Amino acid sequence: MKNSQMKRIGIIGVGLLGSAVASRLLKGGFEVAAYDTRLEQVRALQTQGLIAAASIAAAAAEADAVFTILPSLESVETTIVGAGGLIETAPHNCTLIQMSTVSPDLARRLAKAVAVRALGFLDAPMSGTSAMVVRGDGAIFVAGDRARADACQPIFDAIAKKTHYLGNVGMASVAKLATNLLVGLNTAALAEALVLGAKGGLAPAVLVDIFKESAAASKMVDVRGPLMASHRFDAQMKIDLFLKDFKLMLAEGLRLGVPLPLTSVTQQLTLATALAGRGEEDLAAIVTTFELLAGLEKDRPSEKED
Repeated sequence: MKNSQMKRIGIIGVGLLGSAVASRLLKGGFEVAAYDTRLEQVRALQTQGLIAAASIAAAAAEADAVFTILPSLESVETTIVGAGGLIETAPHNCTLIQMSTVSPDLARRLAKAVAVRALGFLDAPMSGTSAMVVRGDGAIFVAGDRARADACQPIFDAIAKKTHYLGNVGMASVAKLATNLLVGLNTAALAEALVLGAKGGLAPAVLVDIFKESAAASKMVDVRGPLMASHRFDAQMKIDLFLKDFKLMLAEGLRLGVPLPLTSVTQQLTLATALAGRGEEDLAAIVTTFELLAGLEKDRPSEKED
């Protein structure tokens, strides 16, 4: 460990991303205590050395830093400033690292509330699917007090290959929304391209290989292309969660006076996919909506074609 001052880390929320972050920290030699209302999520990591905490307070006890990695703005706010939350239970001078995708406004409000209690706060969402994070192939956007961010750098280094410091609280959340906007649109564009090719008789797997070696290459082609081609949509980022992100993007665009027409269309296509019963699946499942629109849902070319 690079910084002996950072030893014990608490994590509130060990879903897909939280589990990946916990795994990286454990491999990095940190002591990690985690709490989640779904006990099975915590138990799954105990074989790696995770300490199962029975409450938010137990996860934060003696922690140098505590991550919140939760699915909704409401759960983040309640966990940090609600009754029995982190501002009441975290140790003096502990750093609260908010990693969920939230609105920049909420990040700023939380930072103000935390500062009153002599705790640190970093706005630090992460970019990367859970599988990417497990491989150490993600990126962390950090905003807040620079000295506090520097002190937490060993933690970030254990989790991600790159940390981007962006200034005042809220800026990291803006960066995350902009990044996820491009991820969402790129995913939808990939699905549309694959369905065009499929309708013309090309196997999706063949097209994915073509895209990887062409001007169309992108991270989403690498990550979600194979999922779309094989029709395996095990969640890396659930559609239901991405719908929350789209809502935040559009709200921030409205607040800033930035039209987001492509985002609006992609949100509707993603919503249609969720309403078809695929909300718990990966965003890659949006390809099924394009297939339905093209009349291909029951007649996809074989992936074994050359």
